[in-house]
Amino acid sequence: MKEALKEAQKAYDTNEVPIGAVIVSDGQIIARAHNLTERLNDVTAHAEMQAFTSAAEYLGGKYLHNCTLYVTIEPCAMCSGAAYWTQIQRIVYGARDEKRGSSKLGLTLTHPKTIVKQGVLEKECRQIMQKFFSNKRA
Repeated sequence: MKEALKEAQKAYDTNEVPIGAVIVSDGQIIARAHNLTERLNDVTAHAEMQAFTSAAEYLGGKYLHNCTLYVTIEPCAMCSGAAYWTQIQRIVYGARDEKRGSSKLGLTLTHPKTIVKQGVLEKECRQIMQKFFSNKRA
């Protein structure tokens, strides 16, 4: 999760919503990503989506069976749906997204075999988001 937080900081530094993600396979980071929605002018350029694409390219296939996604904020409905299609083994996230997170929306979009863990470095993950939006409102 510390590596995902580093990605979130990269997003923060470029005025993107500070969400970071990494994908790990066999103990090795195979994908790193952060939000690029502003830079790419693309509402689908979430950290998770960028990481899924990068990991699939690295592995040479669309399924991420033996992989873990570490993401700083709970995935939204779109990213949860994409996770479902990748059949990723685990999703670990830091803080819940109280407004747009998939659990807040009452959605269970992960693959039945996907293990989900929440609350890892939750305080740090929440703080960078709060700082970003506090600065936006100021």
